[in-house]
Amino acid sequence: MYTLRHIFVALLLIIPATALCASDKKAGGEGEKLDVMHHVLDAHTLEFEPFGEIHLPKFPPVQIGGITIDLSPTRHTVMMWIASLLLVVLMVSVGNYYKSMKTPKAPKGLANVVEAIVQFIRDDVARPNIGHHYERFLPYLLTVFFFILFCNLLGLVPFAATATGNIAVTMTLAAFTFVLTQYAGIRENGVGGWLAHLTGGAPPALWPVMIPVEIVSLFVKPFALTMRLFANMTAGHIVIVVLISLIFIFKSIVIAPVSVLFTLAIYCLELFVAFMQAYIFTMLSSVFIGLAMQHSHSEETH
Repeated sequence: MYTLRHIFVALLLIIPATALCASDKKAGGEGEKLDVMHHVLDAHTLEFEPFGEIHLPKFPPVQIGGITIDLSPTRHTVMMWIASLLLVVLMVSVGNYYKSMKTPKAPKGLANVVEAIVQFIRDDVARPNIGHHYERFLPYLLTVFFFILFCNLLGLVPFAATATGNIAVTMTLAAFTFVLTQYAGIRENGVGGWLAHLTGGAPPALWPVMIPVEIVSLFVKPFALTMRLFANMTAGHIVIVVLISLIFIFKSIVIAPVSVLFTLAIYCLELFVAFMQAYIFTMLSSVFIGLAMQHSHSEETH
């Protein structure tokens, strides 16, 4: 039974990807290339190949000045809705579990897992990097960690999509960190202290050089957050689709076991990457917030 269960899980992971590649071949006809990017890009449909697809509603675009904004939901939007809903359900259920405890005791099951993660983010991420004001930013760090984690894991579910593989999503998350970082620096050091750090502690003669460099560095940090999460989550899914596509490229059943084996290996790696990228984004966010708060103090020390 143990072996059969693992075989079933493997088939559950591989068959949908194989069906997706087969549908591309059928749609494109003989001689056409398999559309790999189709499975990682955003779209206005939810695909359940070979069963069909669901077309999401399209709304009239909104004109704001000379900018056109399309508020129609996409598959990545739906995935973020699902991730948010799952996150709310998880946290509410864990909160109710703690409320139902008549006497303090060690939590069990899912509550134990959530508590371990919360304590890890608090004690090993927020507190060492931010300092004594870490509790002020802990809700944001926990929210962004769990949201990214849920989006990453949803991308590994058959027929789903990875919202964090969309650069607009990662850019928005990085923008939140950027705004919170500047807020933390201004609140801790004042506007004067925040402006003073743009000089990098250099003599006035070097300000024309240091100020542009420091301004660029302000935006390099959120850019790095954006690209790191986007690239890592996109690359893994492209590799999975390409490995499955080898079966159709070589048109041989001999290559199938090798393709499936390597795909399972990448799936396992993607599970690790899902947790790792959520941790890295949260860790770097806390580091940037801590540096913004401590910058003037470090200059005074020197």
